[in-house]
Amino acid sequence: MYFKQFYDQKLSQTSYMVACQKTKEAIIIDPKRVLDEYAETANAEGFKITQATETHIHADFASGLRDTARKFGAKLFVSDEGDEHWKYQDVPEDTVYLKEGDVINVGNVELKVIHTPGHTPESISFVLTDLGGGSTEPMGIFTGDFMFVGDIGRPDLLEEAANMKGTTEEGANSMFSSLQKMADYPDFMQVWPGHGAGSACGKSLGAVPLSTLGYERQNNWVFKYDDKEAFITELTSDQPEPPNYFAHMKKVNKEGLPEFNVREVEVATPETLPGQVFDLRSKEIFKQGFMKGSINLPYNGKFLQFAGWYINYTEPMTVIANPEDSQSIQEDLASIGFDNLQLIVPADQADKYFNDSYENISPEILVQNIDGINILDVRSSSEYNAGNIESASHIHFGKLQNAEIPFSKEDKIYVHCQSGVRSAIAMSVLKARGFDDLINVERGYMGIKAVMN
Repeated sequence: MYFKQFYDQKLSQTSYMVACQKTKEAIIIDPKRVLDEYAETANAEGFKITQATETHIHADFASGLRDTARKFGAKLFVSDEGDEHWKYQDVPEDTVYLKEGDVINVGNVELKVIHTPGHTPESISFVLTDLGGGSTEPMGIFTGDFMFVGDIGRPDLLEEAANMKGTTEEGANSMFSSLQKMADYPDFMQVWPGHGAGSACGKSLGAVPLSTLGYERQNNWVFKYDDKEAFITELTSDQPEPPNYFAHMKKVNKEGLPEFNVREVEVATPETLPGQVFDLRSKEIFKQGFMKGSINLPYNGKFLQFAGWYINYTEPMTVIANPEDSQSIQEDLASIGFDNLQLIVPADQADKYFNDSYENISPEILVQNIDGINILDVRSSSEYNAGNIESASHIHFGKLQNAEIPFSKEDKIYVHCQSGVRSAIAMSVLKARGFDDLINVERGYMGIKAVMN
């Protein structure tokens, strides 16, 4: 048997390839939309990707499930659990629909389906047994967003992101029942999760890529609760705010996306810029001069974590960026289901659009003048609840486009986050809304707290 884990650091998302080395058949589990890595691995190992499956309809990234059928001719296997709201659309006619107890055979490798609802109603997990290796014992389980290292999938996404009322309580109850199914499996069975630390699909995901069921029984908080009500209370508290794009992902992953291919994107400096404008320069350069109305999302490893809060999926996009990054920008945007990048304005030729700037101050200066000033804290709710400036107003940075701002546009407002990264993004969003008298606090709450202590 062959096994490989693929980890997308930008989305904290994990997918897998399993193959039978005798028959050379391979399956991809929870494929992402950009398929190059899978093709390279299959070609290098001499495998043919014959099948693809996924654990549930994902909310945090654009699924590559249908593209594996288009590009590799893979047969698809999808969950048939859940009610009529959780049925896959736009899949090939030969797609196999899975129920608990069904089996996918990949040569001499067996994947047995377990229905593990809670994160979503249709969620399934796959127990792997290497029959070709002569074993009848399960080697491991692909848990998707059911179980993580150190955590478990959140049950509130459907209510928080997709506005499906009442689903949090229903999901939490289902999650408790799903956990009980793990009692039937041995400690040595490996746990192969769908996400790692940094994902918004749970609140305390571990950074290590895999675990064992025995280790999780000893160390994962979810196994410490025998009382269902206490478990549900803990599970539904202090979950991170889900990015706005999650609701769109649920829709497109259920209904299907067009095939993704990298294309030539226009590089130019026209008089007016089409659609939504994102400036991908660093915050240090952006603050010195920028186009009012553009949103500053530095193109680094955290780009997608922030972009998903602000993308309008109904508008084309212009980016101020390095044209050499065109392919990677397209691939990153495609991974959250956005394919309408229309224009790249070279960052070194964008000066003619710049009509605004902002200034930073140190936390020392803020603390010296803290009485009576307007302070806006743009951190997450959990960060704010853990400690804050008493006089500060709080709005999550990702909600600033539409939230009611508790200050007038004529007020001077001091903006801070935890360390200074998200407040810089917030400055651009507030500027786009017409709040002009803004001051960004360097080093954020960490710096402020250090000075105050």
